[in-house]
Amino acid sequence: MNALQIKQRFGIIGNNALLNRAIEIAYQVAPTDISVLVHGESGTGKELVARAIHVNSSRSDRPFITVNSGSLPPDLLESNLFGHVKGAFTGAVSLKKGLFELADQGSIFFDEIGIIPLETQAKLLRVIQEREFMRLGGVDTIKVDVRIVAATNVDLKQLVEKGEFREDLYYRLNVIAIDLPALRERREDIPILAQHFLVKYGEENQKPALDLTPEALHLLEEYNWPGN
Repeated sequence: MNALQIKQRFGIIGNNALLNRAIEIAYQVAPTDISVLVHGESGTGKELVARAIHVNSSRSDRPFITVNSGSLPPDLLESNLFGHVKGAFTGAVSLKKGLFELADQGSIFFDEIGIIPLETQAKLLRVIQEREFMRLGGVDTIKVDVRIVAATNVDLKQLVEKGEFREDLYYRLNVIAIDLPALRERREDIPILAQHFLVKYGEENQKPALDLTPEALHLLEEYNWPGN
């Protein structure tokens, strides 16, 4: 699968140079096991790019696990990542495998990595460096082989300078950086995207012959597209 085929398979629409460059980097780095950090505002397609990297890797037949970094409090986040043994905390009535175990031999995608607490960052760094961890409340070391793709919509370097993100973890994650442009930075793609969605939703609603007027297209091109 080449860069163009990646765009077609994952529904990435547009011919903007910045977008094409990002997809080309994803295509080139996919066969390796290098950690990748995807930068981009919300709605720019960071998870699509992460999935494309996984599908084009030697791990494609293994799991692709997504971690929604900001959706859980720190204790539950660690339990989800590393698992726990029976009795590790109130409510831990049985052994539970974590997402790292489930992703073994595959890939794990951290969405909005910058939200992860410092304590959890330290444990994540150990997994990257040593490829091992312990379940919460456990004493046995568990070995894993997992490729990490992380995404952020904030400047992690600024978080490092503020002491809110570990510098050593930042450099472990940021081996290869992929920058996804916001929609306002690729306005030449707006007509293509608009027509695509007009046809798609027109067909879904049994109105296949829809088209945009020049006035409507002008309004779309002039809009700033917050949230992409």
